[in-house]
Amino acid sequence: QIMSVERVFDELGHFKRFQICLYFAAVFQAIACGIHYLASVFLVQKPSFVCVPPGNITNVLYGNITGTSLEEVLPFFKPTNGPLVVQTEGGRQWELSACQFAERMNPTDFTHELRVNSTTEKCHWNSLYVFDHSEVYQSIVTDWDLVCDREWLAKLCQPTFMLGVLVGALVFGDIADRVGRRKILMLTSLCQFVFGVSVALAGNYYLFMVLRFLLAMVSSGYLVVVFVYVTEFTGNKVRTWTSMHVHAAFAVGIMIVAITGYLVRTWWIYQIILSTCTLPFLLFCWKFPETPFYLMAKGRLRETQVLLDSIARFNGLEPGHLRAEDLLEKGGPLLEKEVELEGKLSILNLFATWRMAWRTMTVWAVWFIGSLGYYVFSLGSVNLGGNQYINLFLAGAVEVPSYLIGCYAMDRLGRKKTCAPALLLAGTACMLIILVPNDIEVLAIILNMTGKFAIAIAFGLIYLYTCELYPTVIRSLAVGSGSMMCRVGSVVAPFCVYLADIWQYMPQLTVGILAFIIGVLTLWLPETLGEPLTSTMEEAEALGRKKIPEAKKDLEEGVEMNLKQSG
Repeated sequence: QIMSVERVFDELGHFKRFQICLYFAAVFQAIACGIHYLASVFLVQKPSFVCVPPGNITNVLYGNITGTSLEEVLPFFKPTNGPLVVQTEGGRQWELSACQFAERMNPTDFTHELRVNSTTEKCHWNSLYVFDHSEVYQSIVTDWDLVCDREWLAKLCQPTFMLGVLVGALVFGDIADRVGRRKILMLTSLCQFVFGVSVALAGNYYLFMVLRFLLAMVSSGYLVVVFVYVTEFTGNKVRTWTSMHVHAAFAVGIMIVAITGYLVRTWWIYQIILSTCTLPFLLFCWKFPETPFYLMAKGRLRETQVLLDSIARFNGLEPGHLRAEDLLEKGGPLLEKEVELEGKLSILNLFATWRMAWRTMTVWAVWFIGSLGYYVFSLGSVNLGGNQYINLFLAGAVEVPSYLIGCYAMDRLGRKKTCAPALLLAGTACMLIILVPNDIEVLAIILNMTGKFAIAIAFGLIYLYTCELYPTVIRSLAVGSGSMMCRVGSVVAPFCVYLADIWQYMPQLTVGILAFIIGVLTLWLPETLGEPLTSTMEEAEALGRKKIPEAKKDLEEGVEMNLKQSG
């Protein structure tokens, strides 16, 4: 008896006890990926600070607040409300702001009013800074004075991490196809723990950045491979749900970052706690089996048979009923032909016709805005006003219902009718931020969370939608190139967040405009719900075209032939 690949799940169960245990164990470590991707939000916190003038300070004045040291007054200091005024030994007076100080010339009395007759000096990299430790006790900014002319070093933290994510996806995705999914899952999990703790122990900024880059590579590697791993262990009846809810585990990681950041205000302790919270995974990940399809592709039939029997036994079925040889009999030659054909293909095949080129550009745009919006809403949530810890927690929590609703809508309404409205909703919610008065922070937060909710739906479904839009011969190319656009979006996202320096809601507005435009473009993509996966370019290009009934088609062909004959 010859069996198809999906027959494995028809015989052994699409999502029975074996797959359930394996799925939740594998997804558990995806929480660590969410943690490390967003950890920098609180690693690079910049509290209020001033540059200290020469001499010992004896008196401090800020509005109606007085004190004998800067630490007493800094919790109340806001640079936009004027400078701190200090007096040093000998009666010299100084006006202090974040990155400069000015000495008053010939002062007569000690008041908060600004003096015109003063000499101003800018703070340099070797200046002495005093930070407000009431909210942030210790961050890399306070430890290494990453402010003023060194502030750009702190702002490089997240873009560099996202660059590591891009490199890791390329490196480990390729290696996993060569050495197996199981080995990469184990290696990247172990390295996540080692590099995560090492980051906390970094003694200087440059070592910190190198270790964070390596941490990004292994975190990305795990996340890329775990999608493949859970897909190859679950049947098509539940594949939409299992692939979407890997993202939900990532969202749990974001919530853990928010809670830990609230409870721990010292960056290296915070980093160690975040790195060790998924440590239990290392105790049992070595028990993970390799996927049966990878073993079959490598011709390791005996190991495949042992695994199939183990799955059957664990799921309460009779072992030995499903034979690995039967699966390979049909899959082997076909697989070899596909590999031979794929070797002759390039990314140019995604643009083979105008129709396919339009489809590719639109799909890439969805990948890009999905990633860009996801990280802008997450990273930028702490700049919205109100409690930054609650904001980040909500940014993670809102994803869980978005994936539930997204899965339901994909199976009921269709892929296009879920993706396009989600992007349009995200765009509309973000553009409405323009109308929010500055004193109504709650409304801005609600609109931001609505945008995150909607963009998460589009970001979650684009993986599966891309697979269904392209034929077998270029499906891997399509998903791989889309994933590259996703990584580009994640690298751009931190720079987009820095637009908040221009206007508080500028990042959200930028994403909103792009999401709305791309949402409109998505309306021209074909629907794939209920359609079989295509094998050839002709079949893929025909997606979305109205099918002509056979009788009508024959009649039209007959009329066309008569016209030609009469002509």
